[in-house]
Amino acid sequence: MAARMSKNKQGGFNLLTWFLHSPTTRSLKTLAYEEVRSSTDKHYTSTAFILHGLLGSGRNWRSFSRNLAATLSTTSPSSEWRMVLVDLRNHGQSADIEGLAPPHNMANAANDLASLVKAKGWVWPDVVIGHSLGGKVALHFTQSCARGEYGQSTALPKQEFAVVKEQLWVLDSVPGEVKSENSDGEVEKVLQTLQSLPSQVPSRKWLVNHMINLGFSKSLSEWIGSNLKKSGEHETWAFNLEGAVQMFNSYRETSYWPLLEHPPQGIEIDIVRAEKSDRWEPDMIQRLEGLASRVRDGPEGKVSMHVLPNSGHWVHVDNPKGLLEILASNLVSI
Repeated sequence: MAARMSKNKQGGFNLLTWFLHSPTTRSLKTLAYEEVRSSTDKHYTSTAFILHGLLGSGRNWRSFSRNLAATLSTTSPSSEWRMVLVDLRNHGQSADIEGLAPPHNMANAANDLASLVKAKGWVWPDVVIGHSLGGKVALHFTQSCARGEYGQSTALPKQEFAVVKEQLWVLDSVPGEVKSENSDGEVEKVLQTLQSLPSQVPSRKWLVNHMINLGFSKSLSEWIGSNLKKSGEHETWAFNLEGAVQMFNSYRETSYWPLLEHPPQGIEIDIVRAEKSDRWEPDMIQRLEGLASRVRDGPEGKVSMHVLPNSGHWVHVDNPKGLLEILASNLVSI
């Protein structure tokens, strides 16, 4: 999530023309993605990247993103938002793209986003919204932009020239290392179970029943089943399991507390903690609350914290209305 380059009107027209005459979902040598907008009658003025969680895909956020774009269009008629739903490496349609080489870690997943922006000739996103695994990819993307790792064009804005703050939203993603003793092990158990299965399974119904018989909840089992795709007479995964496991390990091992301690100039990092999520230890919450309440001297950015009531980890499913209210009320101001 970097500085927005100046939006050239002629370039904007070319991008709009390209958008209208191109398929909604595209597979690239970089990443696959889908664009969601409330209307194509006018050119978009702002862009948000939406990053899904482990074993998910951009389509998981399609309905929520449509509602968010429509809400923002209604509350601020002068703005038109484009939501770019990205399939991270090893996930969704990006799982079949060659060239996304290992190591499969947070750094390379963030690099993929920069490559996508450059390959398409886009302006850099105004907002990046990442859930769970995607939250840490978003944090790394912001960190790399701040360090100038993606080139001169991504340098974060200087306060005196920044009319608008850039925003990063991290949805129920623990920013620090995730120790084994601080986890109930459900994700690990799911990954181990999937690794024990053949690459092709008889049917989605068979998989769901198999997971339930192993003790997993019906809702989790059905969600895992939704990540299958047809392969001849059988079903196979819509993700690269081994690559996803490597990404999960990187997610657990990587900490972005230093970034939150000293957020880049011109950036607001918003952390959304789901009220019923089991991923947060009391000391983490206290640390975040301290950062959010701290009065900052100098040009550093800002950290804000929000609590999403009546929601577990799957924020866009458990309380989509509440999440929409939190995001829309803040995004409308940029």
